[in-house]
Amino acid sequence: MSMSVMPAQALDKVRFNLAWLPQGSTGGVMVAVAKGFYAEAGLEVLTQRGYGGQRTVNEIDQGLFEFGYGDPISVMLNRANGGKTVMVGAVNTVWPAALCYLESPKRKISKMADLKGLSLGGGAASPLQNIVPAWLLANSLPATHVKLLRLDPSVINPSFLDGRIDLAECWEGANKPLLDALAAREGKTVGMLRYRDFNLNIYGNGIVTNEKLIASNPELVKRFVAATFRGYDYMRKNPDEAADLIAASAKLSTKSILLQQIKETALLMVDEGADNKKLGYIRADRMHGTIEFAKKAFQVTAAVRGAEVYTNRFIVD
Repeated sequence: MSMSVMPAQALDKVRFNLAWLPQGSTGGVMVAVAKGFYAEAGLEVLTQRGYGGQRTVNEIDQGLFEFGYGDPISVMLNRANGGKTVMVGAVNTVWPAALCYLESPKRKISKMADLKGLSLGGGAASPLQNIVPAWLLANSLPATHVKLLRLDPSVINPSFLDGRIDLAECWEGANKPLLDALAAREGKTVGMLRYRDFNLNIYGNGIVTNEKLIASNPELVKRFVAATFRGYDYMRKNPDEAADLIAASAKLSTKSILLQQIKETALLMVDEGADNKKLGYIRADRMHGTIEFAKKAFQVTAAVRGAEVYTNRFIVD
């Protein structure tokens, strides 16, 4: 007597662009892979490092990745140039960036007036070059209030730690813990002035896909989004285990830095002011403000509406 064995159902393969190296900000994806959440949802997810938010979003639009970690400003710019990317869930419900400085008895930075005349280093193509002048204007300050420098990205951290520039942009859940660790090695402490504490009430990064995939396979998008935020939820509730899981797949990561990134990301994920408390939910009012700020900062004249940039369609129970 012969017995036939039914083959296991094949998993749908999905590519995810991390926008940078594996870190706490994208840890929910790494955790969902490691814990088998994607596999349970019928997905095989391949994560790949990225090279910045704007490039990540454009690569999703080009079909090189099904999903990625991107921000609504990059989505808006992509759409203004004819692209069709869409944010399908927020990880950073507030803008996670800040201006970092080295603390000292002589330097107290607690308000924007304290930034006057200080130098800030940023990459030549960094969104910082557009966001900072617009942010200063939103606070009734001239663009010259801060000396904005264009530097090679590889020299920004060394220049900051050596005191050759006064300020560096840092991101909670990402490079802020790394800067803290680098400064601590030299007996220094990093302070920060958050953009969001001074009239920058906009969204940060989240999960991005494209309209083509939404139209052709909405059920796959739904499964991916649900498994991803299951991973983020697990990460925030089990930070130590999550750090170990991420470190296991990212050999160059230091657990202490990962743990700080995870804890910072956990705080960024929760929006107490939202009428829907599900992880990933995007508020219409905040997204509208995000798009309007971005249009001014990047001088975009194309008609891009907030409703085109995001959808809550896949944020489910």
